[in-house]
Amino acid sequence: MLIYMIRHGQTDWNAEGRLQGQKDIPLNALGRSQATRNGERLRDMIGTSEDFTFIASPLSRTRETMERLRSAMGLDPLAYRTDERLVELSFGDWEGHTLEEISRLSPDRLAARALEKWSFIPPGEAAESYEILCWRIGAWLQSLQGPTVCISHGGVIRSLFRLIGNIEEEEAAAAPTPQDRILKIDTDRSYMEWL
Repeated sequence: MLIYMIRHGQTDWNAEGRLQGQKDIPLNALGRSQATRNGERLRDMIGTSEDFTFIASPLSRTRETMERLRSAMGLDPLAYRTDERLVELSFGDWEGHTLEEISRLSPDRLAARALEKWSFIPPGEAAESYEILCWRIGAWLQSLQGPTVCISHGGVIRSLFRLIGNIEEEEAAAAPTPQDRILKIDTDRSYMEWL
């Protein structure tokens, strides 16, 4: 099955290096232009994409990215669905903080995260590790019925590196997830490539 996975465009928190997690932070001007450019590029790759299902995380930054992408493709910007399983992993009490701030507040916990980033759960209610996120994303993958365009988050893409690309846990947890590129995934061949 073919999936085009796109990370939401940049937000001010991305630019500042703040952990967003499940906080609903809007796109900034660069993020809006990234979304439009990715839509233009995707249109050039798949045309009107009548065979594709379009799905986004329900957070506003992913929905706006999807709507700008679909508009750039010449499609109805609102003709897509959302799936709660696609939200970013929760960083718990760390959301809204930079790693530098966390290093001052909780140096021991940050050091523990550096040692085992994949399985580390930040402090706070409902916080998740990448491993826990993988359970959600694995269930989402199993629900897909055909070719899909998905707008989601960096952590979700890292989970796909592990689930489909079979990349080692710590490598997947640290893998770059650019906001101005499109990740082409062929699940049948375990093939993934940034375009």
